[in-house]
Amino acid sequence: MTGDDAKLVIDSTRPHPARIYDWLLGGKDNYLVDQEMAQKLPPEARGNARRNRAFMHRAAAWLAGQGVDQYLDIGTGIPTQPNLHQIVQQIRPASRVVYADNDPIVLRHAEALLVSTPQGATDYIQADVRKPAEILRRAREVMDFDRPVALSLIALLHFITDDEDPYTITRNLVEALPSGSYLVLSHGTTDEHPELAAGVQNTYKQGQVPLRMRSRDEVLPFFEGLELVEPGLVTATHWYREEPAPKVELSGFYVGVARVP
Repeated sequence: MTGDDAKLVIDSTRPHPARIYDWLLGGKDNYLVDQEMAQKLPPEARGNARRNRAFMHRAAAWLAGQGVDQYLDIGTGIPTQPNLHQIVQQIRPASRVVYADNDPIVLRHAEALLVSTPQGATDYIQADVRKPAEILRRAREVMDFDRPVALSLIALLHFITDDEDPYTITRNLVEALPSGSYLVLSHGTTDEHPELAAGVQNTYKQGQVPLRMRSRDEVLPFFEGLELVEPGLVTATHWYREEPAPKVELSGFYVGVARVP
């Protein structure tokens, strides 16, 4: 593991997005406070989490098929198999994957579960996306930033409020990537579930978890200056490449993959 993880203090008194997401995916690495909050969300939340995860699987496999063998996954969450490195290393065994998250419980599980192939490498850094320079500095210890890197921001940026400027955070990360790199992004939205917007917002507010769902017009600027891969910025079940199309369902996520020119 990279960095100083000597001060790992897990706060089980407040819900955390990574543990809520774990519960929504059917995981057991969460606390009662996370479960109570997750159970207040609409039933659609569990399906939305699964569809978002499936998008990540499809995007990662496609990128590996394009020859990408370096991945920086920020906002990793608690490991749920198959993890990103398992998908890409099955296609490119020498792939190097760096995971980053700010929840100490994720690090505990990462130490045990994020095991690389002998040819490749996985590493984990405990860091916050709000400090992109720190993440990049530590990622460079593992990866070669003279070669393409896939930056993965999955189900993360809707937890960054407007006053924290998620667009600048994303731009700072992308600008550090060489030409031929990719941005893989999914972002929470209520565009297809407008009737659920107030309830979801209130649930997260009660749990003291910042949440800023965004419309398609608000998500699109995250890809400014990049070359969106077909089919562009779409909801989760509409993104696929060579494999059979997934079943089209309403989604709580916009997703996209874009190339750094």
